Amino acid sequence: MKDKFLPIFTLLLAMASIQYGASVAKNLFPIAGVAGASSLRLIVAALALCAIFRPWKTKFAKGSIKNLVLYGASLGLMNLSFYFALAKIPLGIAVALEFTGPLAVAILGGTRKLDFLWALLAGVGIYLLLPMKETDAALDPMGVFLALLAGLFWALYIVFGKRLGTQVRGPVAASSGMAIAAIIVAPWGLVLNASVMFAPEALPMGIFVGLFSSAIPYSLEMSALKRIPSQTFSILMSLEPAFASVIGLVFLGENLTGVQWLAIGCVIVASQGSSFTPKMPLSKGKQKF
Repeated sequence: MKDKFLPIFTLLLAMASIQYGASVAKNLFPIAGVAGASSLRLIVAALALCAIFRPWKTKFAKGSIKNLVLYGASLGLMNLSFYFALAKIPLGIAVALEFTGPLAVAILGGTRKLDFLWALLAGVGIYLLLPMKETDAALDPMGVFLALLAGLFWALYIVFGKRLGTQVRGPVAASSGMAIAAIIVAPWGLVLNASVMFAPEALPMGIFVGLFSSAIPYSLEMSALKRIPSQTFSILMSLEPAFASVIGLVFLGENLTGVQWLAIGCVIVASQGSSFTPKMPLSKGKQKF
């Protein structure tokens, strides 16, 4: 019984760590700036993961370099756009909108009619979150756009990650990709927030965010993935918008409306349904990626 539930608990702990780290990052924005906070997160995470997995000891094939750079660039731009979105809209909503990226990859990779149902349900969720009315609960349009942009980069991150996974071991790909992401995003932090990015009060929070949002949860997820089926892993990961919403409420005081909770629920159910629905191999002419 313990062996069955321990990896599930480990994965839930990883999700809580990621979202709590994001809530701390949101409090870091006024101190280090959004780009500065994103840069600190990626730099700390890259240093931690590279120290553990030592990717420099791996000889990369020529064909893998392009995918590695695209993988790292997608990771960096995903993080940067997500943090800029997080500065404008609540954490739970930002995560739900960002989830449209991996959800789109999963749906486009399927051929069952049910996949269209999950796509429709996700579309309803996104529609409910669109800032179409001038109300106190209306979301910042730029924040919504940036969260969806982060979802696009997340989708690209998955696509390039799958390609890279056939060429490089997972931990080496993750640590190398994180280093490339840090190299790409750090100039943004230096240009926009150089004067405050390395302030004494910003560094401890930046280190915390880097460890709890990236390095620690990645290690926990890797541990869980070894001991539970990939489908179970995907279904549990679909709960991340719910974790984000609760953590945003508890630690950031972000109260969501009933409609916003419903929208997040639509995205979660669509993501879980897509993960649970068996996939059939795509015919050669229909392969998207």
